[in-house]
Amino acid sequence: MTDLTPNAIERILRNNYLGHLAYLWQGKPHVIPFTYYFDPTDNTIISYTSEGHKIDAMRANKSVAVQVEQVQSISNWESVMLQGTFEEIRGSSAKQKLHLFTEGVKDIIRRKENREVGFINEFSSKSSANGIPVVFQIKILEMSGKRRKK
Repeated sequence: MTDLTPNAIERILRNNYLGHLAYLWQGKPHVIPFTYYFDPTDNTIISYTSEGHKIDAMRANKSVAVQVEQVQSISNWESVMLQGTFEEIRGSSAKQKLHLFTEGVKDIIRRKENREVGFINEFSSKSSANGIPVVFQIKILEMSGKRRKK
């Protein structure tokens, strides 16, 4: 196993849109799959969700982790771990971030999966009951990664 370079870490983040989000809820760690977009201009992970325990937990304890992987086989994989801080985005900034998220994920799907998606609900189904999503970003504080290739 070898460490990934910062460039390799960024490549993995830029070329994927599915990862795992880790946070604490009522003193217990939770890890869930989530859809994200990496914004290299401000070194953040952008996502959105509906109201619920995940948002309540991240509002209460802003320290989170994100894991993204590319697995070819048991002996050929790359994995990135990020440590960061949850930040809720509101107002016009939320609309801008959600647009960036949507267009970024659609571009990755177009490039990697060779298919077109027209709407956000084709790759992510989270929204609140009143139709207003909770948009958030994770400010990346630390990045690390490992590679195994035989």
